[in-house]
Amino acid sequence: MNSIAPLAARLRALPPSCGPVRLVAVDGHAGSGKSTFAARLSEALGAAPVVHLDDLASHEELFAWTERLRTGVTEPLSRGESARFAPYDWTARRFGPGTYVVPAAPVVLVEGVGAGRRALRPLLAHLLWMDLDAEHSWRRGRERDGTGQSAFWDGWTRAETRHFSADPSRPFADTLVRQLPEGYEWRERTSATA
Repeated sequence: MNSIAPLAARLRALPPSCGPVRLVAVDGHAGSGKSTFAARLSEALGAAPVVHLDDLASHEELFAWTERLRTGVTEPLSRGESARFAPYDWTARRFGPGTYVVPAAPVVLVEGVGAGRRALRPLLAHLLWMDLDAEHSWRRGRERDGTGQSAFWDGWTRAETRHFSADPSRPFADTLVRQLPEGYEWRERTSATA
């Protein structure tokens, strides 16, 4: 399955899960290809908005973004309103300036490590997991970011391991996605009970 158009059509046909919105999570290890896949899926969905969890996390709170996501994104979307939040600047190490606006579109993608976490799952129409193991994902991420980010990656991998040990996403995924040399393939699965 190289084209993701059939998957996009399935997601569009799901019942809304967060007010009028079908909230779809793209989760997986850092470096597994979530952002690239989410961009391609967004395109297949007719430019569906994408919320990147990197914009809600910070150096001090790599995984403590649940409240920011709730107040800035899921609560407004559940009311049929546009989501608004100040993105985190990883260079300046602060939130803002500026505000991202995410309309309450028929499908909104949430992309990032932990997007399928326990606190978010009740609001999801579908959970996609990028099915690449941690070691391969992290190696890709380190190669992408270069040696200047080695210390960050060392801390990140420990934090990610702790996060998924306490709050795993993969067992609850509706679909496992693999990147191919050309396109993607995916496998539907029966998820665990939330």
